[in-house]
Amino acid sequence: MDTPFIAPLSADVTFPSSLQQPPAGATPCCDAATGRDALAARIAQLSAELLCADEAVRRHLAGELHDGLGAELTAARFALANISTWLPADAPDDCWRALDLAQRALDTAANANRRLVAEQGSVALEGGLVGALAAWIADYAERAGLRTGFVCAADARLLELSSPGALAIFRVAQEALSNVAKHARAKSVDVWIDAGSTHLSLIAVDDGRGFSRSHRRGYGLSGMRARAEAFGGGLEIGSGDGGRGTRLVARFAWHALCAGSAPARRVSHS
Repeated sequence: MDTPFIAPLSADVTFPSSLQQPPAGATPCCDAATGRDALAARIAQLSAELLCADEAVRRHLAGELHDGLGAELTAARFALANISTWLPADAPDDCWRALDLAQRALDTAANANRRLVAEQGSVALEGGLVGALAAWIADYAERAGLRTGFVCAADARLLELSSPGALAIFRVAQEALSNVAKHARAKSVDVWIDAGSTHLSLIAVDDGRGFSRSHRRGYGLSGMRARAEAFGGGLEIGSGDGGRGTRLVARFAWHALCAGSAPARRVSHS
């Protein structure tokens, strides 16, 4: 992308006196620090609202997929089953092949719909993030045909995660593995949680074809980055040695994870 041209200011440009010097009695450093703190608080608030809106959209989509598309697919499967009973035994082979093809296509669509409902719907984290994440990774790996490993650091702070914090980590892990299955052409992916002094890191490493520039601005990456940044962290992603495989690291600040973006019910891990 070309660098935008910014015309230099001419030497005779002047600014209003109110912008040239701080008001009497003001402390510039303190005012700047206060402004930065206020801006950071506002960004955190907006990030929290954005993530809440995202979860609301996910719940709505899951409901529509389950009650709308799911019901229609079920009705279509029953209709095809009835047709198979009505066809005479001497019906042309092409009819039976077409019926079988339609049935298999419907089965594929129904399975895809169930996966979407499971991924978009509410997440049960009452039993703790670690257990929920381990179970989901194992289930997803079986459905996607991936070999997976999951390791989590033993850290008491994992018991103090707020509901929004635990959900943010879970959603990033979901999207990371979904990207592996969709784009990486990988056979295996390892996931682990590392507990640093100030940040928790969720790390996912696969053995696929590597990370390309075409994936850098996808919706999934934007969502993962937004969740990490909303909790005082960030997202790093790139190819491994020799351009093979992809390594994703999502960092979350402990103080934000345990406090949550807003007052929230605590989640415990049994």
